[in-house]
Amino acid sequence: GRLLEITQLLADNKIDLRALNIAETTDYGLLRIIVDDTAKALSVLKENGAIATTTDVLAVAVPNVPGGLNALLQVLATANVDVSYMYSIFGHADENAYMILQLADADEVAGLLQSKGIVVADAQKLGIN
Repeated sequence: GRLLEITQLLADNKIDLRALNIAETTDYGLLRIIVDDTAKALSVLKENGAIATTTDVLAVAVPNVPGGLNALLQVLATANVDVSYMYSIFGHADENAYMILQLADADEVAGLLQSKGIVVADAQKLGIN
């Protein structure tokens, strides 16, 4: 019921979900979301008793073809970059998938990826304020 409650709060406040990831431990669940208005979502969730924080992540375009993700992971592995967690956003007009990566140094990794011709998406590209 908690997921329903959170999505209802977002819907009632006209906050659009862009991505969602659920992780579970034995003691609690962890919901990671990307929304179109981060500040408003954070405020609404906290006002309604949710424990909510923001985390910097990197959004990377991955060709939506077999092997698209593998090419990204090869670049990261070659550079010894550790990924704390990752999830995806599909269904963009440019026919790319977007991988959401949580990394120790997103700015440094963004530069590395761009130097290899990999597109790092900004908030505007993902429709996020």
